[in-house]
Amino acid sequence: MTVSDRAFRGAYEDRGGPAIQQWLEEVLSSAWKGVPLLVPDEQDQIEQGLISLCDDGGCSLVITTGGTGPAPRDITPEATVAVCDRLLPGFGELMRLESLKSVPTAILSRQLAGIRGSSLIINLPGKPAAIAECLDAVFAAVPYCLDLIGGARLETRPERLVAFRPGATMSS
Repeated sequence: MTVSDRAFRGAYEDRGGPAIQQWLEEVLSSAWKGVPLLVPDEQDQIEQGLISLCDDGGCSLVITTGGTGPAPRDITPEATVAVCDRLLPGFGELMRLESLKSVPTAILSRQLAGIRGSSLIINLPGKPAAIAECLDAVFAAVPYCLDLIGGARLETRPERLVAFRPGATMSS
């Protein structure tokens, strides 16, 4: 789900959503179907989009891009918190830590992750390079998280990214 006023109005090409799609195609070996959604930076529309994808769309994994900065209209984290049952703060901590290796302004990013029912929601920054960087940092834990919350089973291409599951051996 891309959160962007400009992309929603058609004034700006959505590059975040396609970057997520491309990254997942590269990494996942199990069957999956992307459900792209573009919403403006409006809390009620972000919340409704997340609820729709999780509850109605049956998406076990919902990845958002955009709206995680400190600007007044950057409200994706607030909308995510409003619809989640529980938060997983380690995701945001690790994504910021990884992004700090590339850009000192990573500390301004407020990306996070949370659980709604049997869905995992992950907020990412809007830039395609940051999307890949953040997903590379946290995705090894995503398949096991989905197992634990009753989501769909995801398998990764081990030559690209090894997912962690207890009892399995990790190698890169």
